[in-house]
Amino acid sequence: MAQSHKPDRRPTDRRLAPSRRRVTTVYPPTLVVVLKPDHVRDVDLFVRRYDARAFGPHLFWRGDIPETDLQGIEPGSELPGGLVTPYDGRGRNETPLWLPEQRALVFADALTAPAGELRVSSTPWHEERALPALRALLELPFEQVIVSHGEPVHDRAAYERALLLPPWSG
Repeated sequence: MAQSHKPDRRPTDRRLAPSRRRVTTVYPPTLVVVLKPDHVRDVDLFVRRYDARAFGPHLFWRGDIPETDLQGIEPGSELPGGLVTPYDGRGRNETPLWLPEQRALVFADALTAPAGELRVSSTPWHEERALPALRALLELPFEQVIVSHGEPVHDRAAYERALLLPPWSG
């Protein structure tokens, strides 16, 4: 007899936030956002485990299609909780994610951090499209940048420096 899965909505963790010296409660996710077609690896697991809503690109690579039906996103999409998918100028069927409450920008592959240094990934249209779009994101009041490859968390100053460096093509 199969048991129905009920998501666990209880707090998953209680931590002492060092900057405020108070207990912070961490709740399980209510949505999962896939920012790039080849970053779908565990979306099905998270959706099942937390009964979360899933969002992501409209297209996937053959052989790497999630079982979960993702609600499509594209630049300019607004998601629950005030999350927004801005334009990054790369044209790679991916989009960053702006988390206003956390004051953070999240990137799939547009930015990377080989050896810990934040860099913009190379495209044939780096100067013409990618850099202008990434510079436009400076209008957002973000404090953190989160990337999926290399050192994961960077500050705004690292983002500003990355826009001045040659593109990473490793």
